[in-house]
Amino acid sequence: MKYSLKILITVSLTLFLCSCKTKSNKQIIIAPEQYHASVNKIIDIMIHDIFSPPVASRVFVYPNIAAYEILAQDNPKLLTLDKKLNQFTTIPKVNTTEGVNLKLAALIAHLEISKKLIFSEDKLDHYKDSLYTEWKKINKEEFTITKNYSDKVIGHITEWMNKDNYKETRTMPKFTVDMEDPSRWQPTPPSYMDGVEPHWNKIRPFILDSASQFKPIPPPEFSLKKDSKFYQEVLEVYNVSQEITKKGDNTEEIEIAQFWDCNPFVSVTRGHFMFATKKISPGAHWILISQIASKKTKSSFEETVNTYTKTSIAIADAFISCWDEKYRSNLIRPETVINQHIDPDWLPILQTPPFPEYVSGHSVVSGSASVVLTKLFGDNFAFNDTSEIPYGLPPRNFKSFYDASAEAALSRLYGGIHYRAAIDNGLDQGKSVGHFVANKLGL
Repeated sequence: MKYSLKILITVSLTLFLCSCKTKSNKQIIIAPEQYHASVNKIIDIMIHDIFSPPVASRVFVYPNIAAYEILAQDNPKLLTLDKKLNQFTTIPKVNTTEGVNLKLAALIAHLEISKKLIFSEDKLDHYKDSLYTEWKKINKEEFTITKNYSDKVIGHITEWMNKDNYKETRTMPKFTVDMEDPSRWQPTPPSYMDGVEPHWNKIRPFILDSASQFKPIPPPEFSLKKDSKFYQEVLEVYNVSQEITKKGDNTEEIEIAQFWDCNPFVSVTRGHFMFATKKISPGAHWILISQIASKKTKSSFEETVNTYTKTSIAIADAFISCWDEKYRSNLIRPETVINQHIDPDWLPILQTPPFPEYVSGHSVVSGSASVVLTKLFGDNFAFNDTSEIPYGLPPRNFKSFYDASAEAALSRLYGGIHYRAAIDNGLDQGKSVGHFVANKLGL
């Protein structure tokens, strides 16, 4: 009896030790696909919540920075951003003896900081909680240790994030429209929205010294004289639109305009009802291009986070730089000028976004993002841009990121919503921002 009891105790102890060993050795594996999925989930929620393009850029950048800094502690190829980002300080250091899973910590930080920046938190909670439940099943101890560390980083990033003046700009006055000056921006149909984010130049830049660091040359002086530079640019918008319309609905120019529309404020009027169609922002389009490039090159988890982070910083600073000029020059849109002075029945191919014309936001953001992506993947990185397929648009092929940025900028002329100067000067401005960001980040 004693011998049987001894065997039973020995077997039980062996099984217990084996189960403990198995449990402790089973690591939670985090792959690049999981980070892509997290980014895509945030984009879906942002589309639902209808974030403005500048605000959307802020939603992308902080979660990526948090993930990047966590990974940079254990990867010599990822240089910390603590001496590069404005007012940013070193995150809490990980204790390597505690068993923290850095990839898992990075993904948790991305999810939790994203939650602080969106409106529909419940939509992210459902997704996030399902992941947490699965990770706990795999290794509850590893998840708990990692989550506790990630929470420290989240608190650190959140404190820095909350000092970027965003909250202060929420209480600043709306943009005042100057109806007495014919050169100034006016709200456009069909919704006649107020000017979006007139105080965005007060947001703390990430790399730039100031919002006005890359202030572009002024736009052509407003004039309705037929031989003036400004009037010639107005006529170009009108004539290009007329030529495109004559060709029919299936022209490449219309395809290009629609592909790069990325206007989350598009309103559709049916009878007495008006509703918004769901579209991604310009920044989200370039974030998805980053994703396409990462997948094509089979980037590692660390390389993937690096690409998202560097690109999102370039996009965020590009919006700050662009919006600084938009509300300084405060230039009237082509739709308003053409309706008032050339053709009262004319409509642009794309719906005019609700903010001043100069410079083109697509041009600045595309220029900035294309520089950073070129630094990361090379000058002749050909890719198939499938980012608009979920919105019913076919993919487009590009020979390089600069090729894509040039088409994105030109799409605004085809769409009838920007003059030539805003497109060309905006692209130059964006590339200047991109090169400055890239140099500061050591690309």
